[in-house]
Amino acid sequence: MTEPKTPQQLFDLLDDLGIETETVSHPPVFTVEQAKELRGTLPGAHSKNLFLRNKKSRMFLLVALEDRGIDLKGLGDQLGIGRLSFGSPDRLMTYLGVIPGAVSPFAVVNDDTNEVRVFLDRGLLDNDRLNFHPLDNAQTTGIATDELIRFLEATGHPPEIVDLA
Repeated sequence: MTEPKTPQQLFDLLDDLGIETETVSHPPVFTVEQAKELRGTLPGAHSKNLFLRNKKSRMFLLVALEDRGIDLKGLGDQLGIGRLSFGSPDRLMTYLGVIPGAVSPFAVVNDDTNEVRVFLDRGLLDNDRLNFHPLDNAQTTGIATDELIRFLEATGHPPEIVDLA
């Protein structure tokens, strides 16, 4: 893998794609609970982002509404990809170029070989605006939902929509 991209390189790519975003800075957060306390009143939905792998060492990124309960065993069966577990911090850095706590769909910008499949919770699509860390868990970036999908497609990661309700 090449050197992970910086938030500024991500913002430059979004600008090149004509995608407008709004970013706020805050103390670093590592959990949904911390994010709820520190993010203020950003408009739009917030998420939990799980970096997962299966027994065949395939990598997945699950982007779900922040309060969605996730049953990994059931999810693996639902998606037909086998038993899932969390990817290690080393794998996370290797495939997505971020540390734990900074995982978001923006991180696929670092997956040059398109080895990570992206799954989006259908519930996210009910929102006009979504918020994610821009490769840095001390910032949160808001993006229009349709523009997030356009970004994912532009990076070679068309999202697969999954109903987690």
